Amino acid sequence: MKIVHIILTHSFAGSERYAVELANLQAEQDHDVTLILHQRGAEQRANAIAHRVSPKVNLKLVSGMKFLAIFRAKRLLKQLKPDVAHAHLSAACRVLQGVPGLCLRVATLHIHYKKQQHANLDALIAIAPWQMAAIPLPLRERTVQLDNWSAAKSVPVDARERLRQEHAIGPDDVVIGTLGRVEQSKGQETLLQAFSLANIPNSRLVIVGEGKHWQQIRDKAPSTVIMPGFSSEPQQWLACFDLFVSTARSEPFGLVFLEAMHAGLPIVATTSEGAKYLQPLFATELVPIDDAETLAQRIKEQLTQLQRRQYPMQRFEPAAKAAEVLAFYQQQLTLQNTAKSQV
Repeated sequence: MKIVHIILTHSFAGSERYAVELANLQAEQDHDVTLILHQRGAEQRANAIAHRVSPKVNLKLVSGMKFLAIFRAKRLLKQLKPDVAHAHLSAACRVLQGVPGLCLRVATLHIHYKKQQHANLDALIAIAPWQMAAIPLPLRERTVQLDNWSAAKSVPVDARERLRQEHAIGPDDVVIGTLGRVEQSKGQETLLQAFSLANIPNSRLVIVGEGKHWQQIRDKAPSTVIMPGFSSEPQQWLACFDLFVSTARSEPFGLVFLEAMHAGLPIVATTSEGAKYLQPLFATELVPIDDAETLAQRIKEQLTQLQRRQYPMQRFEPAAKAAEVLAFYQQQLTLQNTAKSQV
């Protein structure tokens, strides 16, 4: 199958990881896969995108302001003539809106259904069941819900000790940690408040990630809070943590929960959409959003249960999820071809 993925953002986060990993997995299965990126995603920096793309994937770059990058991606797509074009986030959806009838046009709902982005596409992939309700019925019949995926990654045996030494964390200190973009939707200011209210002896808070609110949070944070910025190997930080906390106000699925579960960490989370979906797996009571007092209490309660644990992760196996995506493509292509033959 000839597949083109499109994502025109500049920095690596959850949606970019999904697009790149899916393209890589499909190329490993011997499909003809192209990934269209904005050239800023190929810059020489740790949080760029292109250096994570498999050599088996054909990488195409477009440049310019958003409207120009969309135009160039559309032109490139017409030249490539794939069987399937798969869009990730808003600019990529606008590319597909401009090529009706060219191929099967699919988008993943990385956040939620948006009429202006998704209504005119051929098929959708929802990453969590809660997203389905907003999709109009005719399009919902051409939508499938497929969980995100994650694989356990090897971690150097000295990662925990090394990171603690580098950041002056005592070997017996309790490390409460979180991963993700530092922005309003992730609620890190609530985590700061809760950490202060909990007042746990010999504890450190680690916020791994970067974003437009990073400096604002850094300015508010006491010296016991460590903010190392973006990490290209977050699994090493997860090995350093004793407890993972998510204070997200909005989390459509929460790939970071899968990463924390692969690391065997106990999890405390707010009632975001993704946390409510995955909570049966980590089985700790969720905390109301923006409720620092309850969050502090839940963190203190969890201190007696900091041992690593085993989570049932089989349903998130990457190759199996990639196969489900391909099966959905094939199903929709068959329906599309049948409809054309009846015209």
